[in-house]
Amino acid sequence: MANQDTNVKPIGNRGLKGVSGTTDISNLVHGKLQPQAIPLEEAVLGAIMLDKNALPSVLDILTAESFYVEGHKNIYLAMLKLFDQTHPIDILTVFEEMKTQGTIETIEGPNYIVNLTNKIGSSANIEYHARIIAQKYIQRELIRVSTTIINDSFEDTKDVFELLDNAEHNLFAITEQNLNRGFQKVGELAVKAQTQLEELSQKSEGLTGVPTGFTELDRLTSGWQKSDLIILAARPGMGKTAFTLSLAKNAAMNFGKPVAIFSLEMANIQLVQRLISMEAEISSRKLRNGQLEPHEWQQLRSAVEKLSEVPIFIDDTPAINSFELRAKCRRLKMQHDIQLVVIDYLQLMSGSMDKKSGNREQEISSISRALKGMAKELNIPVIALSQLSRAVETRGGEKRPMLSDLRESGAIEQDADIVSFIYRPEYYDITEDEGMSLKGVAEIIVAKHRNGALDTIKLRFIDHFAKFTNLDEFDFNSLGSDDPGADDNMITRPSRLNDDEDIPF
Repeated sequence: MANQDTNVKPIGNRGLKGVSGTTDISNLVHGKLQPQAIPLEEAVLGAIMLDKNALPSVLDILTAESFYVEGHKNIYLAMLKLFDQTHPIDILTVFEEMKTQGTIETIEGPNYIVNLTNKIGSSANIEYHARIIAQKYIQRELIRVSTTIINDSFEDTKDVFELLDNAEHNLFAITEQNLNRGFQKVGELAVKAQTQLEELSQKSEGLTGVPTGFTELDRLTSGWQKSDLIILAARPGMGKTAFTLSLAKNAAMNFGKPVAIFSLEMANIQLVQRLISMEAEISSRKLRNGQLEPHEWQQLRSAVEKLSEVPIFIDDTPAINSFELRAKCRRLKMQHDIQLVVIDYLQLMSGSMDKKSGNREQEISSISRALKGMAKELNIPVIALSQLSRAVETRGGEKRPMLSDLRESGAIEQDADIVSFIYRPEYYDITEDEGMSLKGVAEIIVAKHRNGALDTIKLRFIDHFAKFTNLDEFDFNSLGSDDPGADDNMITRPSRLNDDEDIPF
């Protein structure tokens, strides 16, 4: 059935009242009639009343808002109500339901509903017709959003980054709301489930999120979970960037998970040099001065070849604000389906342009809330690095970090699903614990875990390559370690934070 976009007069024809498109813009936009398919709307509504199996076939395609004509929208709402109550859908029941809902005035009596069934012979092509109606609705939504953007852009009182964020959000919402996956047969799903189980059998047990590549950490968290905000905090020099780069490389290279890294502190080329150092196992000092041995050049070329295929996206925009960050992540989600976002680091972000009042603590609180909101909106884990206060350095003993050491805002702890700290005893010249060597040992202290247990995970930190690995993955003898038996001395123990009743979780 052909679509009549230009010759339809939407007011007063065929017994309808109050015909309109969306509530935000009039029927005519820039002198043109909005995209519509009124004859197809009539055909779909008529087919639903002729065939009891017609409505289920279009439920995942059409919503009431998909209809251009207000009367058609109300007829469809009445049909949905009848369907929900398992009542029959026919001319009389639809008319009575519209009277109950108080929408009967949008059509001129039962004759209009009768005429709908006369406009189509069967429901054979109802799904095809419904898809055309949905396409016209998407076009109208694009016009609505674009018109709003144009009008708001002329207003000098509007913050430009807020306008950009709203535009990205509205366009992203149109995509998410109108690209339904529909139904799949159990047989197809069973095959997919079997494939997933086979893949999981080759990984750490219980992985349901983005893998970290660290066995004990994955066992504790089951991978970074969707919509979670993970705060990773440490004092300067502990290896925050090195740890997150190790996480990102493991997720992207070993598990094929696209990762976005926003580096506010280091340039993108510096991050790539670190990744090359990790993968090629070439000293970062040598990469800085270019003095490589012949075999190291071969290692370098091999590492670059591997990294060229890795789905890691780096943005080194300085002092990026939450609006810009969210907009860029939306685009990356749509274009590359990113599965993890890393921000290095939170305190270097700036607040929105229109929120100049207030202190830095309030600004950090706003940023942490925005990051949690972004994680939920995009349904991906977000890792934000954070600095710790100097209170750690003034404490005696082992100087292990606590939740109260989070710098500038308690809201960071509140918004986060996981708060973890990096602690290297060697940094404080603590090289032994009860006769066991702590050289090259790093602890990941999970101090808050909203959906799981707390623990301390021990990893190996290889200073030469600024790289974190599992304890048993690297042989220190290759670097001429003074303690060749260090691997045998490593133990994993619960975090002492678990026993601290004064710390809120």
